[in-house]
Amino acid sequence: MSDNHFDSIDYMKIDFALVGIEKGEYDNCTFVNCNFQSVYATNIQFIECQFTDCNFSNALVKDSAFKNVYFVGCKMIGIKFHEVNQFLLQFSFKECQLNFSSFYQLKIPKTSFISCNLEQVDFTETQASKTVFEDCNLRGAIFENTNLEKTDFRTATNFNLNPSNSKLKGARFSRTTIEGVLSQYQIIIE
Repeated sequence: MSDNHFDSIDYMKIDFALVGIEKGEYDNCTFVNCNFQSVYATNIQFIECQFTDCNFSNALVKDSAFKNVYFVGCKMIGIKFHEVNQFLLQFSFKECQLNFSSFYQLKIPKTSFISCNLEQVDFTETQASKTVFEDCNLRGAIFENTNLEKTDFRTATNFNLNPSNSKLKGARFSRTTIEGVLSQYQIIIE
């Protein structure tokens, strides 16, 4: 990794697909309306950064670190989060498009997904206990051998969970969302 250190810098409307992103450590930086689409953002550390209205679709984030990072209104389609550096991994998402992304085998407890679109997202073998899916669309999301203990699904929609192959102890559902857990049993809920 490079010795470059970027501290408390605001990046506005930068097209990193054209200019590239310097390897290094970005500490307490903000990125607004920036384009990272298909960018090789590998081996970079983002610490206490915020990304607002950025496009990360198909960006490569292998071995990059996301430590206390907040994404708001970002387009993040097809991101392989399972390839990131997992040391001190902590991020949250609000109003983001995360379709076709992968959190395979990641440890992401207490992660917040607020008003996000998570269609076809892979949560296979993910440790996602105490995670919040508030007003999220989980159509086609994959939950296989996933730890979802104490996870909040009360306002999530379109999810389908198999209670026999994921940990759901203490998970929270509303009467309107419980169908996503029971659908495999082909029972009728009225």
